[in-house]
Amino acid sequence: MTPAAGARVISELGVEGSVELARLERSGLIESRHIGAAAVVDSDGRLLRAVGDVHATIYPRSTLKPVQAIAMLTAGARFADDELVLALASHCGSPEHVAVVERMLADDARTEQSLQCPALWPLGSEQRAALQAAGLGPTRLTMNCSGKHAGMLRASDALNADPGGYLEAEHPVQRLIRDVVEQYTGEPVRHRASDGCGSPMPAVSLAGLARATARIASAAEPHTARVMAAVRAEPWAIDGRGRANTVVIERLGGLAKLGTEGLVVIATPGGVAVAVKVLDGSMRATTPVALSLLAAEGVVDPLVAAALIDETSERVRAGDREIGRLRVSEF
Repeated sequence: MTPAAGARVISELGVEGSVELARLERSGLIESRHIGAAAVVDSDGRLLRAVGDVHATIYPRSTLKPVQAIAMLTAGARFADDELVLALASHCGSPEHVAVVERMLADDARTEQSLQCPALWPLGSEQRAALQAAGLGPTRLTMNCSGKHAGMLRASDALNADPGGYLEAEHPVQRLIRDVVEQYTGEPVRHRASDGCGSPMPAVSLAGLARATARIASAAEPHTARVMAAVRAEPWAIDGRGRANTVVIERLGGLAKLGTEGLVVIATPGGVAVAVKVLDGSMRATTPVALSLLAAEGVVDPLVAAALIDETSERVRAGDREIGRLRVSEF
């Protein structure tokens, strides 16, 4: 069928546009292979490396949160450092994280019931176990996107918009997010759906996602500088102490953000960013592949990248013995 005049053709990432990104070895035999695509972009938006089809359309999921936070600042919303990082976080649901979101809501004369994200268990297994041991259940506050929702409510106030409709696609906050997404990715939004937390989710290309992340990490503008200063000041808030995104930020001084369904973006302080999408949605290879690509471009010390990969990679064990590892492909 020929597309109608003016229609946007959506090319989804498929097997034919994917390459092998990593493999899992157990006792010398490859047990699993991860395929997908990755784009590396510099601070000027130039594509430095394309692995697979980086122009295919993807849902960026939570890797888009730094861009959404830029839109909140553009709306005129004001945040303390830890609040701003919670607004772009996929937090593990620790008491520290919940306390910041509670403070945001209280300062804005709101309660947990003002949040329109679902009530879910914490993302972190330890945090979930702690709640269960205390006889408690999932809440909107422990849902990993609660900080983003509190930030959207604050942005609604800044725009004098109805906070009750902050998740509607044509709400002023969501229209502003769409505009900022197009501005920072350098391309029109190709398709729209809803994210798992209920917020509108624009679809973009993997190259566009990397381009937006590089622009934020370069910290060359007031709002991007504000985001990066907050992330560096409070890296624990973006993920959780000892968790992958937080550890990468602490070691590299840049930006790292996971997204469900096999996504990650990592950027250096100089504004070179990589966006990775694993086709089957697995998260296991995302951070190792991203760090390896940044090392291959010469913007991250290979020894530093190797140490981070070792620290954040899943172990292959037989009882108490380690008998294999995840190996990133050579690109």
